[in-house]
Amino acid sequence: MRHLIIAPACLAGALLLSACDRNEAAEVDRAFQDVNAIDATNLNAVMLNASDPNEAATYFSRALQDNPDRIDLQRGLADSLIRARRNTEGAAAWKRVAAMQGATSEDQVNLAGALIRTGEWDQAREVLNAVPPTHETFQRYRLEAMVADAAGDWDRADSFYETAVGLTTTPAGVMNNWGYSKLTRGDFSAAERLFGEAIRQDQSLFTAKNNLILSRGAQRNYTLPVIPMEQTERAQLLHTLALSAIKQGDIRIGEGLLREAIETHPQHFDEAARSLQALQNG
Repeated sequence: MRHLIIAPACLAGALLLSACDRNEAAEVDRAFQDVNAIDATNLNAVMLNASDPNEAATYFSRALQDNPDRIDLQRGLADSLIRARRNTEGAAAWKRVAAMQGATSEDQVNLAGALIRTGEWDQAREVLNAVPPTHETFQRYRLEAMVADAAGDWDRADSFYETAVGLTTTPAGVMNNWGYSKLTRGDFSAAERLFGEAIRQDQSLFTAKNNLILSRGAQRNYTLPVIPMEQTERAQLLHTLALSAIKQGDIRIGEGLLREAIETHPQHFDEAARSLQALQNG
């Protein structure tokens, strides 16, 4: 009789130990799942900032094979494709993101940016028009300015550029774009001012320096401004100024500037030398 009592007790103990083992195993599995989720999140962030965007695009493409409904992975793929200058693929990827559940206004803005890169200005305008006015970001207004620029809506473009400048701590790039817009309109003095402000914000922005020379040359001001420049940059800017003078019909001034550019360059300045030879050959 004593054996009959002991047997059920042993069986209950075995079942209890088995349940404990299962619980511990489940806890371990959950712990590893949490770790894997953290690792995957960190890896996604690393790949988003990878120096080779094509490698990042490959990583996200593979990840999406197992998780096609993960919007974060879709965003990673779209962003990587744009960084890799695969703009057509990037625009298609951002369209997928914008159509997914959980898509945000920022996803719409990114889609608009991708559409601009592929030259689809009308679609970009439609996408931006659908973004709520409460979504006020630098990227949104920068793109709004570009779209208005492309449509020749100068008042809206100026308003959007001004708003964008006020929403970033690094406005040099958008100031350069705004200046170029003024340059294409023929407002050379305003363009010169904006390029100068862009250079003060970012002294390494050579595009703004070159555009500044173009705006001065268009006003027949053929002296280099007082801005930070290396010797090679100085030679290149003198070359740009020379071409501006020649375009304005000031041939002799242009020839002198070409010679100065060749002498200034620390190495052989082939491009300026060819320009001078072409000028001398009539």
